[in-house]
Amino acid sequence: MTDGAITPKLFALSWPLVAGNLLQTLYNLADVFWVGRVGADAVAAVSLMFPMSWMFVSTAMGITAATIALVSQHVGAGEDREADHVVGQTILLTIAVSVALATLGFVFRHPLLDLIGAQGAVYTEALAYIEVIFLSLPLTFLFFAFRAALQGAGDTKTAMWLMVVSAGLNVVLDPILILGYGPISGMGTRGAAIATFVARLFATAVGVYILLRGDWGVKLHLEDLRPDPKRLKKLVDIGSPATLDGWARSFSAVVMAAFVARFGPIATAAYGIGVRLMSVSWSVSGAVGQATSTGVGQNLGARTPDRAATVTWTAMAATMALLFTAAGLVVVFPVEAMRLFIDEQAVIDEGVTFLRIVAPSWAFFGGVMVIQGAFRGAGITKAAMALSFLSRWIFRVPVAVAVAFTWTVTIPGLGPVSSLGWGVEGLWWAYVAGAVGSFVVAVAWFRVGTWREGVLDHDPVPAADDD
Repeated sequence: MTDGAITPKLFALSWPLVAGNLLQTLYNLADVFWVGRVGADAVAAVSLMFPMSWMFVSTAMGITAATIALVSQHVGAGEDREADHVVGQTILLTIAVSVALATLGFVFRHPLLDLIGAQGAVYTEALAYIEVIFLSLPLTFLFFAFRAALQGAGDTKTAMWLMVVSAGLNVVLDPILILGYGPISGMGTRGAAIATFVARLFATAVGVYILLRGDWGVKLHLEDLRPDPKRLKKLVDIGSPATLDGWARSFSAVVMAAFVARFGPIATAAYGIGVRLMSVSWSVSGAVGQATSTGVGQNLGARTPDRAATVTWTAMAATMALLFTAAGLVVVFPVEAMRLFIDEQAVIDEGVTFLRIVAPSWAFFGGVMVIQGAFRGAGITKAAMALSFLSRWIFRVPVAVAVAFTWTVTIPGLGPVSSLGWGVEGLWWAYVAGAVGSFVVAVAWFRVGTWREGVLDHDPVPAADDD
């Protein structure tokens, strides 16, 4: 990413990441599809565990966001051995954190389910599922570490192909282990978790082998598994804001879902379908953001920050153009988009309203995600985290409270102040406010240029007019 035409290289980096994100979604959809053949309690149990699983994934993504930044900048600077050292310390850190989380989760699994509110058959099914998921946490973290190491070096295809095989293995094992086949008796939700465990074990084992071989741009040296406090501290310092970023997104999703639920099952169903359609745009813009991380990191390592900025603007423009086109199709054909999922007319009508209000803002969401990727590639993960908080907790949630619900408060010196009371449509407009508001801030922040020095211990890059 440090020389040559930018657009084709961005495309080459991005499309395997898009495929990988969609395959990760396939993992979840396959579990829910086959668990649905067991019964509503089993589906409720798996659905109840999803926010918790996302928090674990967010933690893994936070650690590996630091890996992408450091590896890409070392590779761009031609410091391959330093990049390898970062990989070793990442493996060490991910093992330590994941084993600690898995142990705590397994020990406190019963109080955890009580806290979430699982009861009766749902409690039993959720317990069977989560016990195995906790055991698979180290595998999940190690695979994210492998993917981040190769991505920092500029290889996104290898992890994508591993995801293809792993997702395929999961899809094949799901019906066998969940419902039973031949001598294998059906295990319900535990079977879904075991299928995920086996698929992740395969992907992680192959990933570690690839890192030990070292033929894909970076190599895992066993001597690099000795703790290096300085490097570990840098990984934690850069990675922890990215972890908090993921947690903020997860909690805000729970809050917005709770808001929608207050308007009844029709609105909730329409919202669920609308968000599922939105998730495709997130997969695309998130993947381009990851590719931008690599491009920015490598160029900062090569001391070419102007090219890093060009990579970001190119990626942002392409992503927004694509998402504006997709949104245009959805706005023109909203009924057809909703009918892909449901035939109930009341839900379709509410879903059409949702799509016509929210879809045009997808491009702004995408632009923010690309700029967040640029900040992460520069190692400025606090800026990416701040944009997530701004989008969700400053613009979206407060706007939702102000415009969707009906309330009146008396403020001393001002008198009574009332909300707008737009109903559920106010929640849809809150998404628009979050997207547009955070986009304006993101562009302005990136143009300030405080990200240009990266996180390697180098002297500052002189400005073009500094002799």
